[in-house]
Amino acid sequence: MEEKEKETVIVKEDEEEEDAKDAKAKETEPQHQKKQAWVPTTYSKFGKEVFCYVGQEISIFEALDSYGAVIWPAALALCHYLETNVEQLNLVDKAVLELGAGPGLVSIVATLLGAWVTATDLPEILGNLRANLLRNTRGRCRYTPQAAALSWGPDVERIYPRSVYRYDYVLAADVVYHHDYLEELLFTMRYFCRPGTTLIWANKVRFPTDLGFTEDFKNTFNTTLLAEMGEVKIFMATCRETEEHLQHHPAG
Repeated sequence: MEEKEKETVIVKEDEEEEDAKDAKAKETEPQHQKKQAWVPTTYSKFGKEVFCYVGQEISIFEALDSYGAVIWPAALALCHYLETNVEQLNLVDKAVLELGAGPGLVSIVATLLGAWVTATDLPEILGNLRANLLRNTRGRCRYTPQAAALSWGPDVERIYPRSVYRYDYVLAADVVYHHDYLEELLFTMRYFCRPGTTLIWANKVRFPTDLGFTEDFKNTFNTTLLAEMGEVKIFMATCRETEEHLQHHPAG
């Protein structure tokens, strides 16, 4: 117990030191102009970001040369939502798939909450993703999270056949931004969102295309707006009855 208290003191001192160094820079960032209650205390240290969720300190190494290896606002909002709504979204012993996991923060929090998690992203992202997952969950969790390659689009039908892969929850945070793969993303969401699967999508609106995708998303699934946290919206979605019928009774 005494050692833990010493560690806490050291962490707080490090945090204060880093906060002092970065105060001016952070004030210029739009997301820091108005401090919001759901934004966790974070600080930079030796090239990593440190977060606290589910009573655990989580250290995330980012890669600034890739969109897919940086923590974005919707990931923070979704992590907060998951840890504060455990009765509504009980992840214990649930199979969870994350799309576009990036550096893995959302998958780590889901694992800490008791889920069996598969974190997916492009192949070049997996090394850093896997390292972050293992560093923050080893010895702390019921299940060891897995990192796997997944490219959005029709190819998922071959690599992730429905006869083998089924998930209770599909999570996605800030996967909609300025890229050319929105149709492929929606296809992938629809593919994995089977009867009995709940899709949770968190996103910050940045471009007009984000709004267009949101409309397509609402037209594709039965959707509920779970929360609005600043500019981040968190949606819950399930497949529609027509989609459920098609999945149970495929053509041919």
